[in-house]
Amino acid sequence: MRRALLEGIILGPLTEAAPASDDPELAALAQEVESAAEASLGRSLSIRHVDAGSCNGCELEIHGLNNPIYNIEGLGIRFVASPRHADLLLVTGPVSRHMEHALLQTYAATPDPKFVVAVGDCGCTGGVFGENYASRGRVANVIPVDVAVPGCPPNPNRILAGILTAISACENE
Repeated sequence: MRRALLEGIILGPLTEAAPASDDPELAALAQEVESAAEASLGRSLSIRHVDAGSCNGCELEIHGLNNPIYNIEGLGIRFVASPRHADLLLVTGPVSRHMEHALLQTYAATPDPKFVVAVGDCGCTGGVFGENYASRGRVANVIPVDVAVPGCPPNPNRILAGILTAISACENE
C-alpha cells in the first residue's frame, strides 16, 4: 500500500490534460455569450432544459456543451434543475400533449426576464411529427419563443449561437 501511495506522489497524475479547443471562432463565441449574460442579467446565465417529447438527438448535442471542448460550465453558464432558478428555457422536441401542461407550468415558474430557445427542427417546426392527435407541434404553439435553432440535431456551436442571440436581444432593448 505504501509503495502505491509513494508511486502516486512521485509520478503524479497519469491522465492527460483536457483537449484545448483549436477553434478560435468557438472561443470567441463562448466569450461573447459570457459577456452578454453579464451585461443583460448582471450575473451568469442559468439554463433549464425541457425535453417536450424529442428523440434525444438534440439532448446529445446539448450534453456536448458540457464536454471539455465547449465547457460552458467554465464560463459560468450552468444547467439548473428548477425553473425558479433559470433565466433561459432550452426546449427540445415537438410538444407532446402529455408535456403541454408541464411546459406551461415550467414557463410560468421561470422568473422574468426569461428567454425561450427552441432547439432542433422538431422544436422549431414540429419536424416529422407535426401537429396531430398526440402532438401540439412546435414549441411556439404552446409558449412564446425568442429564438429558434433549426437542425436535426443542431451542433453545439449553433445552440451556443442561439443562446447568445436570445440574451443579446434583451441587452439591445
